[in-house]
Amino acid sequence: MRGNRAKKVLCAPDSFKESLSSREAAAAMAAGVRKADATIECDPCPIADGGEGSLEVLSEALGGTLHRMTVTGPLGEPVEARYGISGDESIGLVELAEASGLGLVAPAGRDPTRTTSFGTGELIVDAAARGCETIIVCIGGSATVDGGAGIVQAMGGVFEDRNGRAIDAPMTGALLGDVAAFHAPAADLPRLRVACDVANPLLGADGAACCYGPQKGATPRQVAALDARLARLADLVGGDPDCAGAGAAGGAGWGLAAMLGAELERGIDVILDAVNFAHRCAAADLVITGEGRLDAQSRRGKACCGVAEVAATFGVPVVAIVGQAVDAASFADLFVEVISLSDRYGRDDAIRRPARLIAEVVRERLTRPA
Repeated sequence: MRGNRAKKVLCAPDSFKESLSSREAAAAMAAGVRKADATIECDPCPIADGGEGSLEVLSEALGGTLHRMTVTGPLGEPVEARYGISGDESIGLVELAEASGLGLVAPAGRDPTRTTSFGTGELIVDAAARGCETIIVCIGGSATVDGGAGIVQAMGGVFEDRNGRAIDAPMTGALLGDVAAFHAPAADLPRLRVACDVANPLLGADGAACCYGPQKGATPRQVAALDARLARLADLVGGDPDCAGAGAAGGAGWGLAAMLGAELERGIDVILDAVNFAHRCAAADLVITGEGRLDAQSRRGKACCGVAEVAATFGVPVVAIVGQAVDAASFADLFVEVISLSDRYGRDDAIRRPARLIAEVVRERLTRPA
């Protein structure tokens, strides 16, 4: 910290999952700064990493408007989903979780062999029809392991079975096993920038099925089958199953790149660029970031670590306030302090009243003797 006390604090949290949006978390941090010292300048800067909440952050940063439409949900049912269009109307903003997210499926019904990303493709098609030349697709939080085939199908891609017949039903993890041929969309497509919230490969122990399938409801047998189906589709279609982000959103990262020519990017980088984070960070004495959980996966493109990487280039210290932390000491290279709300106040309180606790932690941190 420049000097003994901060004169300007940049508050840049991601969401705390279902407990708190990034906007609410930034407001709580700002409240803590005011309680500590009203003379400290505070810059609230909600962020995201390509997962849930990215749509709202990007839309605000780009002066966008949100649109609603009814699309195909992850289990084939109609759902209402939002997408954004930038202020200059050139960029579409699509969040996969809006149409194909895990939160849209009740825990008892989660089964990635049955879920589809088709609705996300419908959002992209509508944004393109409104004249968007570029679509930023934020792919975190999916309920699917369909390799992005549902998205591609909704955008005009054709998957054929062994009898040469087009598969008409929205593509799911199970239907990947029926694919014998693929034909790319005939129509011109907008430029697709895919904001990935993880850097996992498509296949293997760290891949889409093995690493994330279980949390989407897959049994061990289903995980093995889904991994095999994704491998077979990759052999058929091509692309790079080992590139960073290929395994994001049940393989949608790989699928959009291989079948639609999309560009895969770290979601946190896309967001930080949109909110002009580097410029704002350079003017700060301290950055306070946060998210729901800090663990080994956080280094694979999650928000807090991305914030800390940029702050390090300006020599600005970073404090992380998180709902839970696993092995917080291992992050000493990135943060001057990691504060776990669960460890300090108990898990129940951390979930029930995170905003109040975040504000209190910030107040305490800023009034602590240097």
